[in-house]
Amino acid sequence: MEAITVPIYNLEGKKAGTLKLNASVFDGNVNEGAVHQAIIGYRANNRRGLASTKTRGEVSGGGKKPWKQKGTGRARVGSIRSPLWRHGGVIFGPHPRDFSYNIPQKIKDLALKSTLNAKVKEDNFIILDNFSLNTHKTKDALKIFENLKLNPKKLTSSYSVLVLVEKTGNNEKRALRNINFVNLNKATDTNPYEVLSHHKLVITKDGLDKLTERLL
Repeated sequence: MEAITVPIYNLEGKKAGTLKLNASVFDGNVNEGAVHQAIIGYRANNRRGLASTKTRGEVSGGGKKPWKQKGTGRARVGSIRSPLWRHGGVIFGPHPRDFSYNIPQKIKDLALKSTLNAKVKEDNFIILDNFSLNTHKTKDALKIFENLKLNPKKLTSSYSVLVLVEKTGNNEKRALRNINFVNLNKATDTNPYEVLSHHKLVITKDGLDKLTERLL
């Protein structure tokens, strides 16, 4: 397959050149099965599994038999903490458990490649020559997204942008932490769920090189 050529932008939103994407990673294929497995696995591994109920043996009280077995005309009862009684135990209720499971690395890599290809197909993939900020001011960072026409003022409230860089600097972290529609991460640490859950993907050229190297 012929390599896909995409433009490179600077922080002023102007075109600063073009780049041919690595055809081994950006082959245009989106494997929905691999993406599905990776997303379900990621969400399962992030579940805390803390839901808990008490059985009749764990509820406090109920050590004494409420009334004798026979002769009262009432139904036989052994404990006031029977699941049939108010404030009694719970039958087959949830207990703390581990929902996590392992997914083969090849499937994870294939899913990440697929989500990246999906962003390219959707024209939601933007490459920057760099993303280094001289100050930690939020307004300076916002100006960059306005230059790239990624300001969400006229868009939906759920609009989001993922910025992937080679390494995260202190200025970048402080400048972006108060922008609610932007998330920052290292390109080598990203995952299919993170890429897929954002509308736009902005990645630096150096970050793209590291991410491509990881997936080869």
